[in-house]
Amino acid sequence: MKSLMYSEHAEKYDSAVQDNIYNACLERPSLQAMLNDLAGLNVLDLGCGSGVYTQLLIEQGAAEITCIDVSEKMIQIVDSKFGSRVSSYSQDLSIGLPQEEPNSKDVIICPLVIHYIEDLCVLFQAVNRVLKAGGYMVFSTHHPLADFECSRSGNYFERELITDVWDTVGEPVEVVFYRRSLTEIMDAVTKNGLAVTQLSEGKVADKVKEISMERYNYLSKNPNFIFIKCQKLC
Repeated sequence: MKSLMYSEHAEKYDSAVQDNIYNACLERPSLQAMLNDLAGLNVLDLGCGSGVYTQLLIEQGAAEITCIDVSEKMIQIVDSKFGSRVSSYSQDLSIGLPQEEPNSKDVIICPLVIHYIEDLCVLFQAVNRVLKAGGYMVFSTHHPLADFECSRSGNYFERELITDVWDTVGEPVEVVFYRRSLTEIMDAVTKNGLAVTQLSEGKVADKVKEISMERYNYLSKNPNFIFIKCQKLC
């Protein structure tokens, strides 16, 4: 699912997420804590955005890095930053990973992407196919309880398409995403040959106290994202 946030406002987004509250001080440190040593590994960065995680993968010595994002503008930014150090291309992840070879990746990361995909089974089937035996995926998404505040139906277990307005880039931008239950997320993972090995609701960094004590207090007491690590069984 494409959004103006990641196309028309791609450069502003890249600048904003370097040190903001939700991405830099909550999502990234929480997801990174789930990663093992990446040195020498073949890593797939799904929903790579402007390459913030890509930089981490390079710094940690990943041998091969493939970056995929639905936004051609984001891929252009990645290419401009990293050039031949990574392989990158634009593709909608809702159709799976048709360009990736079976049993080819050691690790897959997918930060804040799956809430833009309607049928998660297509993606996780592809993840299972592409991962090597024993390989793992780490991903983050909106916490189901946080998104339930946006529900129009009042039915937690009903998947809903939500339209919201975010000010991530310093101005209001409309964003559309899917709200879903934790059960739906877990079923998509476990019914496609992956075993959940770790689950976290994240921890906001102390640095946020210097930015906004109000936001720090809120995020310390209320879930915003959920983080899941899952491993290919065989």
